[in-house]
Order: sequence, then structure tokens, then C-alpha cells
Amino acid sequence: MTTPRRLLLVNGPNLNLLGTREPDVYGTQTLADVEQVTVDAAARRGFEVRAVQSNHEGVLLDAIHAAREDCAGIVINPGGLTHTSVVLRDALSGVGLPVAEVHISDVTAREEFRHHSYVADVAVVHVIGEGVAGYATAAARLIDILTGQAEG
Repeated sequence: MTTPRRLLLVNGPNLNLLGTREPDVYGTQTLADVEQVTVDAAARRGFEVRAVQSNHEGVLLDAIHAAREDCAGIVINPGGLTHTSVVLRDALSGVGLPVAEVHISDVTAREEFRHHSYVADVAVVHVIGEGVAGYATAAARLIDILTGQAEG
């Protein structure tokens, strides 16, 4: 069996509000822009992207579980679940796919509670504070690992 050339892009709660939610923190680009940036970055390397966003943790868990069947890796911005969800971390760990964690804002420069990530120890790529462009960076770095051009 060959490795699929597809990434799962996961965006957590409230990321559907990009473009209007706290533009001073998150900018004015939308979730559609995030998805397009990621699709374009992956396509340049011959990969497809399947995108999911939900405000419901179980929907995200189901998508992560399903990725075992047809994805090579996961790019994820868990939103607030980054700092609260052990089950999301366990799902990412459990599927055994390489993970790239991305955050639009610099979470390390924000409130203290945002400094801890439950996803950090299962992710092989971390991109923080690069805005929406960080999704392209995360996808490219993850693809480098998947294709053996970088170590994870």
C-alpha cells in the first residue's frame, strides 16, 4: 500500500469566526483563506487537503480517527482546545500520523493559560504566530517530513 498524498486540516472551535473575531489578534483573513492557503501549499508539493472545522470536539475527534484511512498527516489548529483537551491530544497520538500544530497568534505572548499545549508533545511541527501564512509553513514542513526531506 502506498502512503496517501493527502493531509487532514483541522480547525477547532471559533475558527469559523476568523475575519471578524478579534481582528487585532487574528487578522482579517477568513477560514476560507486559511483553507486556500493550506490547499495551495500542499498542491505545490503534490498533496491534497481535506478540511474540517467544528465547534464540537467529537466532530474533530471523528475526523482525526477517519484520517487513518486516507491521510498521511494532520495539520491542526485546535483553537482553545489546545489548552484544555486531553482527548484531542489522545486522538492525535492514537492515530499514529505525523501532526503539525499551528496557531495564528503567538500564544506564548498571550494570557498565561494559553502557554500550555496538550498537542505540543504529539506534534512534530510547531508554527506559532505567523498569521494565516503559518498554515502554509506548517503544511510544507509536514510534507518535508512525510517525503523524507526533513526529520520529524
